[in-house]
This record gives sequence, structure tokens and C-alpha cells, in this order.
Amino acid sequence: MEIVKVWSEDGAGKVLEIPADMTARDVCQLLVYKSHCVDDNSWTLVEHHPILGLERCLEDHELVVQVQASMSSDSKFLFRKNYAKYEFFRNPLNFFPEQMVAWCQESDGSIPQSQLLQNFLNSSSCPEIQGYLHVKEPGRRSWKKLYMFLRRSGLYYSTKGTSKEPRHLQLLSDLEDSNILTIIAGRKLHNAPTDYQFCIKPSKVRSDCKELKMLCAEDEQSRTCWMTAFRLLKFGILLYQSYNVPQQRKSNLSPFTAPVRSVSENSLVAMDFSGRTGRVIDNPVEAQSAALEEGQTWRKRSQRMNVLGSPSPLHPSSLSTVIHRTQIWFHGRIMREEAHKMIIQQGQVDGLFLLRDSQSNPKAFVLTLCHHQKIKHFQILPCEEDGQVFFSLDDSATKFTDLIHLVEFYQLNRGVLPCKLKHPCTAVAL
Repeated sequence: MEIVKVWSEDGAGKVLEIPADMTARDVCQLLVYKSHCVDDNSWTLVEHHPILGLERCLEDHELVVQVQASMSSDSKFLFRKNYAKYEFFRNPLNFFPEQMVAWCQESDGSIPQSQLLQNFLNSSSCPEIQGYLHVKEPGRRSWKKLYMFLRRSGLYYSTKGTSKEPRHLQLLSDLEDSNILTIIAGRKLHNAPTDYQFCIKPSKVRSDCKELKMLCAEDEQSRTCWMTAFRLLKFGILLYQSYNVPQQRKSNLSPFTAPVRSVSENSLVAMDFSGRTGRVIDNPVEAQSAALEEGQTWRKRSQRMNVLGSPSPLHPSSLSTVIHRTQIWFHGRIMREEAHKMIIQQGQVDGLFLLRDSQSNPKAFVLTLCHHQKIKHFQILPCEEDGQVFFSLDDSATKFTDLIHLVEFYQLNRGVLPCKLKHPCTAVAL
């Protein structure tokens, strides 16, 4: 058994004693169980190097003890959500722009979506990612723009323009004994030409900057493409098997096993208490209308209590103006930059969101939402009507009595937003 310490984003740590053959997925499931989180298969262990300013999400199949042995003393494991972990299996065309994938050009872009990934997973095929990258020159603060090719055998650059003739190709790094990490230290530290940095780090190197291959892409989409292709070419079918495990686990359950559900689903059922005894509502349509009715009754009751002057803690501030503080998607008085950082860390998938207090207006809130790998901010303003406070993000066209109501609405309806709210950005406390 080995000792592993895992940290959460609030700075708390948990010490685990684990066997040498325990995978990253197993450790995540153990932490989910110990911390009473909902297991939605998006939890990850992050290998974090504060001095080098690097981090990467461990793959589910990797052995944690083995990874820890290759880390320096200042490095640590973080426990965090990453909704984008397997997003490329669901939407591969979003991850691999045609101009960056060599076989797409050879076949006039007619590669079907399913075939795109099969080429990566099939070890006998020869997919290739190509495009310009900035490379940091060893021992200097300057960067050089080179045309690169990523193949199963490694990452190459052309010594003559965009030529891919063997005599013009130079190996920059292999895949087998290297890992690809995101550079989190920021642009200033490395004098990088853009914000979209990543690096290739030899597995055996602990903390030597000279051995790191610092790279920089032109935009977020191309950085994601290079990094995803690196993972697929290195680990191949293992990633697909890890992606499939939760689906198989659900379908392989015996008829005598309780269905795998989240904690909230297991503990909440629709009930009707209108008669002398309560009954479970099985019909989903009836359950939905009962929930809506109950929600409206609750809101009317809370409004009535406020009008009557209810005792503390609901008075003088009404419940509707504070109840959102109980929600995992609400992060209070965090700065815009911190909101950006959290969204990026948890995987820039469509519908990833959080709510926070507005910095410019003490009575307002801000919805931070990710769409097409861009982070957008929408101000939620309070408005008063007949002595009742409402919240709206579309100039009072759609009004809500509290922020929970607002979030629930935009989880079901896009409204004025570019996409529905889908994944709450969560900060877990271990």
C-alpha cells in the first residue's frame, strides 16, 4: 500500500492509502464516495506542478502510484471536475478542424464522423495532424513559428516551410515516454506569443525546464486539437474503453441490483399528499405538473411570509434573495478572471456555467457561460414590481422570483442565451 495525498481547490487535502494497482478512476470514485459527491463520471485527478506552472488530467486507466513516482516534491494531485474529458467521442468534428487533419484533405473532407475517430483508434491507420505552432527556443525567451506534423511516431517539424518530405522532417518529441500538459503559468512568464500554450514533458523528467518542449497554438480550437490528438495517438483504444465503462456498468446491472443513480435521484421521488395518505406519482407528466404547482405554492408562501414580516433569518432579507447561496453553481464574490479560470479548468464544453456576484453592481449577479470554447458573461439584474423583487437577464422580458428558478428555466430553455445551461461549474471541498 502507498500513501497518496489529494487536494481540493479550497486548499483542503485528503490522505489516502491505496494499492499500487489502483487507477485514477478508482481513486476518483473513492473520493466521490468519501466526499459525498454525485458520481457523474466527470471527476478527474490532476497532476499539478506549481513551480513549472503546468498541469494535466490523468487518464482514467493510469496507475496513480506510478504517476506519483515521476512527480517532483513540490507537485501534487488535485481533485477536480473535467466535463471535456471524453467530449471528443461525442462531437469529434468540433475537435478536429478539416484543415488540420491530413486524411480529410486527401478525401475531400468526406470522412464520416464515426470514421474520424476509428482512424485514431486503429493502430494500423496513419492519421496526421498538421499546422503551425510556435516553439520556444531552448534556453531563450524567443519563440519560432514552425510547421508541425503529429504522427504515431512523434511530433515533427519541417525544416523547409510546409514540406513533409522525410529529409525535411525533424523529430521534436516522441509520444511513448512523454506527456502533454497545459501551461498555466501565463503568457508573461514564458514571453509566449499567444495565450494558448501547452508543453510536452518527458515522463522521467521531474523538474528540469530544459527538457520541456514549450509550444503555443494560434487559438483554443487548434490547441485542443493538438492535445486531443496526442492523447488519442498515445493511448488509443484505452481511452475508448474508459469512456465506455460507465455505459457498460449501467447496461450490465442485474435485475436485482438497484439502478445506478445520482444521490439526488435516489433520495427524491414525486409524492402526492392531497389525500389522507401520501402516494408516489409514477406518471412523469403528472409529476412535472405537481412539481410546478408545489414550486408556485412555495414561492407564494415565501412572498406572504415576507409581507407579514417573518422572524429572522428570513427578515429583513427575503429567502428568495439568499437561497441561491446553497447551490453548487453559485460562487459568490469571485472575480471575472477567477470565473474564467474555473471554466477553463473544468473543460470548455458548451453549457458549462456558474453564477457569481457582480463586481460593478452590488445588487446584480453575473452568469458566466461557455459556448464554442468561448466564455461569455450575462448580467442578471434585479427589478421591482408591486413591492416584489424579480431577477432577469433579458431586460425584464422574462422575470424570476429567485436565481434557482432562473437557472432551472435556462436549463430547459435557451431563451436569449447561446445555449442551455448544462454543466454546473463546481468547487468541491474534500
